[in-house]
Amino acid sequence: MSTYRTAVLLTGLLVIAACQSGPSESSAGDTGAVDDGTTITMWTRSPTATFSQTLIDAYNASHKNKVQLTVFPADSYQQKVGTAAGAGQLPDVLAADVVYAPNYASKGVYLDITSRVNQLPFKESLAPAHMKAATGNGKTYGVPHDIDLSAVFYNKVLFERAGLDPEKPPATLDEMAAAAKKIQALGGDVSGYFFGGACPGCQLFTSWPMIWASGGTVLNEQGTASTIDNPTAAKVYSLLRQMYADGVVPASAKNESGPTWTQLFGEGKVGIQPMGATALQGMKEGPDLRIGVAPIPGLTGGSSTFVGGDVLGISANSKNAAAAWDFISWTLSDQAQVEVVAKSKNITVRSDLADNTYAKQDPRLGVFNQLVGQGQTPISVNFGKTFNDANGPWTATVIEAVFGSADVASVLSNRNAAITTSLSSGG
Repeated sequence: MSTYRTAVLLTGLLVIAACQSGPSESSAGDTGAVDDGTTITMWTRSPTATFSQTLIDAYNASHKNKVQLTVFPADSYQQKVGTAAGAGQLPDVLAADVVYAPNYASKGVYLDITSRVNQLPFKESLAPAHMKAATGNGKTYGVPHDIDLSAVFYNKVLFERAGLDPEKPPATLDEMAAAAKKIQALGGDVSGYFFGGACPGCQLFTSWPMIWASGGTVLNEQGTASTIDNPTAAKVYSLLRQMYADGVVPASAKNESGPTWTQLFGEGKVGIQPMGATALQGMKEGPDLRIGVAPIPGLTGGSSTFVGGDVLGISANSKNAAAAWDFISWTLSDQAQVEVVAKSKNITVRSDLADNTYAKQDPRLGVFNQLVGQGQTPISVNFGKTFNDANGPWTATVIEAVFGSADVASVLSNRNAAITTSLSSGG
């Protein structure tokens, strides 16, 4: 996201709509890959930088072509892309949050790579949610870059200190709240639970699976209307509100806008926190932190996940499309997916490689791989301006639901129409 990882309005795409008439097509006959020493430019957002750079380093070390990565802050990335697209100054390769892929495809940001993708022998094993998001009018504009799905991270050290079984993660939301309360009772600088209260993407990335696992919904199938006004969602946000009110969640969570929302857990100071699977790569375990992972549970059981991450495509104005495809197709290869992605404790974007040697060595990767097929990836052309914009209708809704004084059910009822209006208007 990582879907939770982006919190900005797609204002820049208005520029694209005015300057580009629609999706671009591949040049006739230009479907191959070339490794002739070309310099390939690529852009990504700061949260994806480490993942992307790891792949780039491996590619650069084994190819004549060289990829140069430029990283932009997450909160300015979409506007940067929109401005560059309007001016015809996009890089050769562009990474984008999967929830924005439908908008990018429809606005001509990406080159049509249908013929290239169709030549991949493992095409059918590519992450289906990412491929669906990057496909429009029967044409393919991107492929999966990374999969970041939401899961419960818990600190086994704090579980043991609180008298909890470190091999038995919570199976319901009530069990999760009870376990967090016991951990909170340890005192000191330890907190039972944490979330990014001022990060709209973080909140939907971790709380929507709770609703899905409980049988509830958040959007209609077309992505044009909000269904968050339901009793299940009200119970989920009431539980989160109560944990904060009880002090199980530290006061700092209210103003956490995303950049440091996993920091306290990584320091061994939080017992339970749903977050993105890719966070595992950057965390160092030790005497104060042993990480366990589990599916996000529902109110009475079940589990779900928000399948996020990024797609990768060739920009519409790239002059090095063949070289760009050489890099992109290599990132999907057995070598890259197993010896770079899986080895770095990340999820492969190919289901046929999910049962790889590194996944077998680390049971946590096995949990992540199983979750890929259990979760959802909401698709809406207006997802960004509705749910990730700090000034959008979802931000106001979730903040009032978790921290406000009004009844949660009333908050969801009163604000549902504004979310729907945003989803169904413009593009």
